[in-house]
Amino acid sequence: MIVVVAEKPSVGHDIARVLGCREKGEGFVKNDKYVITWALGHLVSLCEPDEVDERYQKWRMDDLPILPENIPTKVLPKTRKQYAVVKKWLNDPETEQVICATDAGREGELIFRLIYQQAGCKKPVMRLWISSMTDEAIREGFDTLKPAQEYEGLYRSAQSRANADWLVGMNASRAFTLRFNVLLSIGRVQTPTLAILVRRYHEIANFKPEEYYTVSARFGDYQGLWFDENIKEEKLSSRIPDKEKADAIAARVKGKESKVRSVSREEKKEFAPQLYDLTSLQRDANSKLGFTADKTLKITQELYEKWKAVTYPRTDSRYLPMDMLPRAKQTLMKLPAEYKNLVDGIPWQDGKLPFSKRIFDNAKVSDHHAIIPTTQTAPVDKLPSDLRKVYDLIARRTIAAFYPPMVYDAVRVVTACGDDLFKTTGRTVRDLGWKQVYGGEKEEEALPALQEGDVRKVEKAAVKKEATKPPAPHTDASLLAAMEHAGRELKDEELREQMKGSGLGTPATRAAIIERLVQVGYAARKGRTINATEKGVRLIAIAPDEVASPETTGKWELALHEIAENKRDTIRFMEGIRRLSAFLVDYARTTDKEGDFPAEERRGSKSGKRKTSAQANTVSDAVCPLCQKPVVESAKAFGCSAWRDGCHFTLWKDCLTRGRGPVLNEKIVQLLLKDGVVRGSTGTLRLADGQISFTPKVQEMPSVSVDIRYEKKK
Repeated sequence: MIVVVAEKPSVGHDIARVLGCREKGEGFVKNDKYVITWALGHLVSLCEPDEVDERYQKWRMDDLPILPENIPTKVLPKTRKQYAVVKKWLNDPETEQVICATDAGREGELIFRLIYQQAGCKKPVMRLWISSMTDEAIREGFDTLKPAQEYEGLYRSAQSRANADWLVGMNASRAFTLRFNVLLSIGRVQTPTLAILVRRYHEIANFKPEEYYTVSARFGDYQGLWFDENIKEEKLSSRIPDKEKADAIAARVKGKESKVRSVSREEKKEFAPQLYDLTSLQRDANSKLGFTADKTLKITQELYEKWKAVTYPRTDSRYLPMDMLPRAKQTLMKLPAEYKNLVDGIPWQDGKLPFSKRIFDNAKVSDHHAIIPTTQTAPVDKLPSDLRKVYDLIARRTIAAFYPPMVYDAVRVVTACGDDLFKTTGRTVRDLGWKQVYGGEKEEEALPALQEGDVRKVEKAAVKKEATKPPAPHTDASLLAAMEHAGRELKDEELREQMKGSGLGTPATRAAIIERLVQVGYAARKGRTINATEKGVRLIAIAPDEVASPETTGKWELALHEIAENKRDTIRFMEGIRRLSAFLVDYARTTDKEGDFPAEERRGSKSGKRKTSAQANTVSDAVCPLCQKPVVESAKAFGCSAWRDGCHFTLWKDCLTRGRGPVLNEKIVQLLLKDGVVRGSTGTLRLADGQISFTPKVQEMPSVSVDIRYEKKK
């Protein structure tokens, strides 16, 4: 008897169908040769600290750091019944061999190994490694099973990752929670990811706009923008610092004769984007469809598992192996009918696909190749709307990859009016190439056929006031990009080079990390944007670089990757993790930093639970200035407890940050409502005549005031 362990029931049933297993039991399907059973995700996990030793039931600084030599495992209570089924079959006397059929990746490997070890199984194991769930792929996978020993490096990497997260998370979270009397969650990947959000928060809050002016001139059938040819940086060359100079330029050229000084044309090519890995798919789905990273992953996983429409989604590769060239052709020919015209538009070469190293490269295929449709025609008419949209992204990206580049002429015209120069840029498309797959190119105003020496009259000259803009808040797309390329900001050139391709987390875990930041209250979504909360900002202010810097986590991800490839042992890696865990505990004990976290997050409340964003705490010694009722604090604002009765008193915590003012906290609001004024190191806050205002100490910074009665969060 051969026992096959899948990761999920749906996958188990697909494998059972292909292998002809029809006899159903409680938690398994079998025939005379195979028993197909499954996990329900994780059936076994690492024990909690208090399960390692009872003394850890109480959180005490004296008991830290917690550094067990081996972290024991346990059967998860909720899935104990299914674990018993799997264990029974693994250890059945008639079982001769076990096949690991969990997801073909680091986490899938860990799920199976923990079950296998917890069950005390000693039977030989083979590994099923497939990249799609079509019947053809499953059969091919069973024909090419490999011994589990070939994946030992992947398991050691998964085990090291889990142990590292446990040691850092358990020790740092307990130490910082005890030190600051606030429930704090600190993680190996989530904290440096939060630091990215907090950095953007400060960039926006501290941004000081710079005003400037531009001058445009209309030359009849085209227009140009004034520029200073002595300024080499293109985006700065048209900025005029003061209005008087801009007005003088406009007045000087208006109605005057001008002459084309130069016309340059340069042929350029824009190549098709590469095939999707998970992160690039999540970024596109966020930018084009507004889907969160987590939603995109779940949709793609469903397209893979349930609909057999796409290949394995949790991949970090954007390439296909060389031997997939024939299958890639089959994939394109099997796409739904609506894509036929686009497939026909590929420049086929005697019936064969064009070959490109941007698509096929064995050296750049990791555990899995890029995400593409399967050779099974997808039932697009039956797909739910959101799944249909993600499938369309994948299908079009796969088609576009085989199209030629878009070819266009980049045109630059310089027109002189006396000593004043105006630039005009445009482009003329020669060949749409891959852009045809996406409906063409956005049309620009066509430039006339200009030549050097052509004379035009300046019919109109206009001055426009503009200002520099702060960085945009992060979205799922931009945060995923920042996580993926975190190492680019490192000053150490050698380390920056080593970290290429590692970044923060993996494609399979980044969505969960983002969601975790939202769940614990360190980040909040507003439309498509993700912003650090007050709690998140304060955590990064007290956290040491050793746990908040992408450098540390990037080194770990690189090490884990090398462990998976059998290029590094785990001992040295885990020694470094233990040293870091001990350091974080010592740092929390000795730091003189003060967190000053929001009151609703403090430990020891009567209910013993944290307040959610929908709940509120009464602010002691604070009454509403409008109706004299008590003031309450929620996660985002201070307001009147009589709001249900119509009182509109509201102070949003971030109402002053757009003017570089401070985030309001309980202490500030208490003093404001009592004395009407609070003086701090950065400036003075005042509450009077229905307004709150902030006057900074730095004279160049503008003051800001907000109507407290009707202020609504923008």
